Amino acid sequence: MSLIPPPFDTELAAVLESFRGVIGPGLTPDDVEDARRGAAVELVDVTLDGAFEAEDRTVPGPRGAPGVSLLLCRPVAAPVPAPLPVLYHVHGGGLVAGTNRAGVTEPLAWARELGAVVVSVEYRLAPEHPHPAPIEDVYAGLVWTAEHAREIGGDPDRIVVAGASAGGGLTAALALLARDRRGPRPLGQVLMCPMLDDRNDSVSSRQMAGRGVWDRSANETAWTALLGDRRGGPDVSPYAAPARATDLSGLPPAFLDVGSAETFRDEVVGYASRIWQAGGEAELHVWPGGCHGFDALAPEAALSRTARAARLGWLRRLLG
Repeated sequence: MSLIPPPFDTELAAVLESFRGVIGPGLTPDDVEDARRGAAVELVDVTLDGAFEAEDRTVPGPRGAPGVSLLLCRPVAAPVPAPLPVLYHVHGGGLVAGTNRAGVTEPLAWARELGAVVVSVEYRLAPEHPHPAPIEDVYAGLVWTAEHAREIGGDPDRIVVAGASAGGGLTAALALLARDRRGPRPLGQVLMCPMLDDRNDSVSSRQMAGRGVWDRSANETAWTALLGDRRGGPDVSPYAAPARATDLSGLPPAFLDVGSAETFRDEVVGYASRIWQAGGEAELHVWPGGCHGFDALAPEAALSRTARAARLGWLRRLLG
């Protein structure tokens, strides 16, 4: 089988070239601290120019663990009679970096358009906190959000969970865990270029080795941080790597998207296919020439605008 990689979209290829030497595809264990420092200095206006009032709140974490930090963003516009939908956001960062500010700008943009509350969760990071610490933090945050939704102006029956990259993988795991524990049932799940499979052996992972912004070597670093020696072995939990799940029935409707020129392409396509095979509902987009995280890298590119419009359109239909 040929391992010639698919081409990048022309606009994205130019952006990637302009960042050559600044953004690379790899991540080694020695790079983790630099990644964390970079995430820590990211400046995000969580009010979106005054459209939201923002609050940091620490809520109970998993049994025996520290509290979980939530960023709560509520619209400042005049209140409406009915409670608002809630967008529960899980940040990316390869499972080793990031805060509840990372990547929250897009959920805030959705919320401004749709009239929704945003709750963004911060979870403990690997390798200091391996599985199941991250997913248990994310689940604890969801439980608090569902129980206190009306307190923050939200509707507990209209919670949509969403995340990108590692956050997308944790979002998929969250839907599985909530189903199996009979916990809060999200209305839907938005999985943007999600990181789903610790085995790291798909055709796309091999095609994209050394290319783009997240390749097979970076993936190995991240999964090893989360799972240690268990990575790629026979006993990995689906709440760590959702692609390991044997039953994808009974899940909330899913929106999944991924680039054609990125490491995660095949695992995302496979996950969507298995949701359909289990009788579930999923909308899948494979963006031609998209690299990992292309819409954050090049937000003004035509492909990025199209992808963001598709996500917002799906949410609009879901929420009515």
